[in-house]
Amino acid sequence: MTEELPVLIVDDDAASRRLLARALAASGHLCQEADSGERALTLVHEKPPAVLLLDLRMPGLDGAETLKLLRADPDPGIAQIPTIMFTGHGENEVLCLEAGADDFVVKPINIAVLRARIETQLRLRALRLQLQEQNEQLEDWRSNLERDLAAARSTQRSLIPQKPPDIPGWDIAAVYRPVIEVGGDIYGWLPLHDERYLFWIADATGHGAAAALHTTLATLLFHHATIEQNKPGAIMQAVDNGFRRIFGGRAFMTAMCFALDGRTGYAIVVGAGHPPLLVTRYGRGTEAIASAAPPLGLVEKSQFNETTVKLDRGDALMLYTDGLLGAAQSDQTRVAPAQLAGMINPFAPDAKSLLSGLLKQVRSAESADSLPDDVAAIVVRRQN
Repeated sequence: MTEELPVLIVDDDAASRRLLARALAASGHLCQEADSGERALTLVHEKPPAVLLLDLRMPGLDGAETLKLLRADPDPGIAQIPTIMFTGHGENEVLCLEAGADDFVVKPINIAVLRARIETQLRLRALRLQLQEQNEQLEDWRSNLERDLAAARSTQRSLIPQKPPDIPGWDIAAVYRPVIEVGGDIYGWLPLHDERYLFWIADATGHGAAAALHTTLATLLFHHATIEQNKPGAIMQAVDNGFRRIFGGRAFMTAMCFALDGRTGYAIVVGAGHPPLLVTRYGRGTEAIASAAPPLGLVEKSQFNETTVKLDRGDALMLYTDGLLGAAQSDQTRVAPAQLAGMINPFAPDAKSLLSGLLKQVRSAESADSLPDDVAAIVVRRQN
């Protein structure tokens, strides 16, 4: 049960205090009295009242000086006490408000008016306390969300490969830039049974912790699929089956992968609703290989067709998410894959330079310091 807080009446006139106390007690208010500003300060610090009734004119520490001291108190529970000041007829009511009073009543005091103004201040106090409680709850929620995002970020970062595979004759670079702490993009590379490597990328819907969970799932599904399958089409089919089995069509993600034979330079490509894979020919422009299947998890029994591409010296493959195409906002122009292909420098000295140069070109096209969506990309380039 909440303890009832008193109405503190501060007036150097004892008769006036007793009269007000009796009238307010008859209305159900618990009253407390103080005969000076000094005494009021002592009582307020012992137990802050629900409302302070403060006479403006008192010997010693007057009402205005008393209230200024209270308003400057470091304890918000004291500094924000609702205060109604009493002022004589013709006195400067503005002085009351300048001192920090919430309201004032002119003497001789009309008890009905005073009761109404006390009730108003009590309602405002209750609303302020309720708002304070809601703000504290919101702050707790925000702190919990930040902890969840930090945990999700750590988990997701641990899934991003830190070092590319060592494939003789090949140069590999990658980038991962989420908009917030965690994003919906993920990529990886995995060895296959026949000395080939599978490079894959996926983009789950949304951002934040939910998207991070989807990317974690994608990583697990690709890992499990490469244990059981060796062909990109079959691997993508296994990932699709696992995603649909878990979400039942309620969520989807786009993905693309290719299996690279580092010895021969052949790569087998499969896409599922994902932006086209770009094949940059050294000095001969860039071509695109589009996704033939719908996004993973969207429809049953998708057909994952494979496309074979041969890479010669200086050629490069690039997997990327649609954040590289920009235009997350409706008033911005989206970069088409063909435009993106035109931004690639086929004469870049290495994979890292090719990728960083492309990112600078895209940012310039967006006219912004940063891209508006999560960005992930892998460049795999043949050196000899």
